[in-house]
Amino acid sequence: MPRRVTTVVVVVLAVALLAAAAVGTVRWWRDRGRTTFERAAAYAPADAERLSWTDWAAVRERLGSGVDADSSAADVRTFLDDAFDDDLTSASALVQSAPVLQTRFGFSPASAEWELFSQSSRGAVVIVRLPERADVEAVADHLDQSGFEAPAADDGVWTGGETLLPGIGADLTPELQYVALDADERLVLTSDRADYLEQVVADLGDGGASAALREVVAASGEPLSAAAYDGDRACRALAMGQADAGDRATAERLLAEAGDVDPVTAFAMSVQPGGGVRVVMGFADHDRAEVNADTRARLAAGPAPGQGGDFADRFAVRSATADGALVTLELAPRAGSYVFSDLSNGPVLFATC
Repeated sequence: MPRRVTTVVVVVLAVALLAAAAVGTVRWWRDRGRTTFERAAAYAPADAERLSWTDWAAVRERLGSGVDADSSAADVRTFLDDAFDDDLTSASALVQSAPVLQTRFGFSPASAEWELFSQSSRGAVVIVRLPERADVEAVADHLDQSGFEAPAADDGVWTGGETLLPGIGADLTPELQYVALDADERLVLTSDRADYLEQVVADLGDGGASAALREVVAASGEPLSAAAYDGDRACRALAMGQADAGDRATAERLLAEAGDVDPVTAFAMSVQPGGGVRVVMGFADHDRAEVNADTRARLAAGPAPGQGGDFADRFAVRSATADGALVTLELAPRAGSYVFSDLSNGPVLFATC
């Protein structure tokens, strides 16, 4: 090879290596100091109203489970049953589909690092992070073998549709009708709408969920399971308006006795590594947060209209603090209670707007 050509080739390779190193450095700097939940939320679409989070790697570690990509469907079911008993599966959109995912899709909760389920009025998407050294092409091969129509481009959407899924296996969620793969980020993205998924892929990494949602996500730490809502969605999903007339009347009396209650800008509830449940609520400013730290703690320690009994039957309020515009409640679940799965949907008096 002529010396000039050799020099050009070497220079091009050097530039390519430098560019790759720069990308890696930028990614490291971007993720520096952020929790795993925060980094996942950065992949969520900007219109996200609810984020449902499961750190599958942490759940497997918590349970001491040895399931992996080579485990049987029966072993995956056993793992998920154990995780259910610890109140760690209710945020997942993939639990019922897991045995079929394990055998027919090349990934499942038995091997995934984490799962983020984003919902909005425009659409929903499941985002799954595969582990280090995962072969994303193997997932593509599984999709091809299962009958999905391959996209024209690598970043396109694999088309399955509602008629294909029943032929692959029972109990598959409609969110698996369309699939996109991102080999660089080790992501599998799925949705029940091809057009919505295409837009999510096109915007991937452009900033993620809203600032209010990102704040409560950041304050949630490194949870095993979590649900986070923007203000409007929280006020709809957790509102006492879902309760019957008698419970609503009781709620109004308890709210009047508790003191001032302001609307939330965002809300998150999560299962922490030590087994506690953390609630984070955003408010307009620190003054409102200070007031609501007292009133929300008072409400969380009393009767639970719409849920039955008292909140104290389910958990003890360990602390209630205001930091900036955020209020954080640390809850200690009673033995045998399912605080997260029971109270991450309404009506929940201490989350009222």
